[in-house]
Amino acid sequence: MSDETYGPERAERLLALLREVAARIQDLDRAGRLLEAAPELQRLLGNARSELFHYEVRCTYDTPEIAESRRIVEEAEGSLDLGGALEFDDPDDEPWQGASEE
Repeated sequence: MSDETYGPERAERLLALLREVAARIQDLDRAGRLLEAAPELQRLLGNARSELFHYEVRCTYDTPEIAESRRIVEEAEGSLDLGGALEFDDPDDEPWQGASEE
């Protein structure tokens, strides 16, 4: 599964995984083997937990559109050449002031 986006197909797989975990817990409980199956449950719950985490933070992933927008902004920022620090003839002159009136 790609960590870059969380589309509808991946959400459906997460739902299926959660239902599988719930069904397995119910089956084990009915058979009186719930605690005996601790290692299996740890694995199932670990997989579900990991996928739930990815679902929860999906908004931090860049969609292709967001990645392209970010690239454009970074490219524009990189093309701004301010020539380093601004220099003024008179160090006491404030840059927002016009030519000094004498």
